[in-house]
Amino acid sequence: MNRLQAKLEKIGRDPKTTAKAIGLRYAAFSGKGYFRKGGGGSFHYVDEDGKKIKGKEVLDRIKKLVIPPAWEDVWISPYENGHLQVTGTDKRGRKQYRYHPDWNKIRNQSKFFRLRNFAKALPTIRKQVETDLNRKGLPYEKVVALVVKLIEMTNIRIGNDAYKKLYGSFGLTTLRDKHVKFEKSSISFEFVGKKGIQHKIPLQSRKLVNLVKKCKEIPGQELFQYYDDDGKHHTIGSADINNYLKIITGEDFTAKDFRAWAGSVNALQAFRDIGDFETATEMKKKVVEVIDCVAVKLGNTRTVCKKYYVHPTVIAAYENGQISKYDVKKNIKNNQLDAEEEALVRLLEGEKIAEVLG
Repeated sequence: MNRLQAKLEKIGRDPKTTAKAIGLRYAAFSGKGYFRKGGGGSFHYVDEDGKKIKGKEVLDRIKKLVIPPAWEDVWISPYENGHLQVTGTDKRGRKQYRYHPDWNKIRNQSKFFRLRNFAKALPTIRKQVETDLNRKGLPYEKVVALVVKLIEMTNIRIGNDAYKKLYGSFGLTTLRDKHVKFEKSSISFEFVGKKGIQHKIPLQSRKLVNLVKKCKEIPGQELFQYYDDDGKHHTIGSADINNYLKIITGEDFTAKDFRAWAGSVNALQAFRDIGDFETATEMKKKVVEVIDCVAVKLGNTRTVCKKYYVHPTVIAAYENGQISKYDVKKNIKNNQLDAEEEALVRLLEGEKIAEVLG
């Protein structure tokens, strides 16, 4: 196990050790700290004893945290290097957290680090998906496998009931019959996704089109349902997809890992296609172009795409002029990892610890 892996795998298992390793203090919410008082845009801050904070250095630090005025029950860490900086409750009554930038970076990197293990598991996942897609009828495993296959092919978010109820937005597991339009040998998924974005996503696989059509024939509004042994039909949800992946791999992979994989593979290909740069300004411009291209494919904003779905090592390889080292090699045979994916695996094998906080 290399230094990067050892450090990142401590996330979740030993957060105190991880915080210390990156120069932070693991400081969870407690009675010690600062509290915001007042309202209507006029706030002051007190310590745990109720004494008003007047020190310029502390007040300047609090100001830089840019805490939303609408938050209530605001707590602020007394430590500038605390891994958790702020907690509060938003208008909807949801608990909110603000972390130290370095903690966010290493947490995000630990998520990206999963991609190496995800790449190793992909052939096994794909093999099981194909096996389950060939089952007779529409049993649970077959419909879940169909959704996993569609996640890979379309990059549609998995969706959940909470977002459907709160915002009227949909993902694969919450799509209804009305969201799919059939043509001769293709279909189009047409629905409102996250942040109210209207999606129209085509699918041209005859086999999958036929399976989606059979799912639509099941009584009820929900598109993806299955039949149990008693002939009763049931809906599936995001938890079913994640449980299916857990059973296959023994790991806690989720639908989001497919999107991060797709984003990183597409970014690597796009960086090779866009070519070299002559100046730092040109480099930055081309990075933005690539991220925008990938964001369109994933249905994300540029910021979200770069932060969550394009591995930072891919971007770093381009910025350092190393992207040409990861050209696609011909005649690669690795049980369902294609040549583009193999190129990404080779790049990730050279991941450096400096990229965590760089």
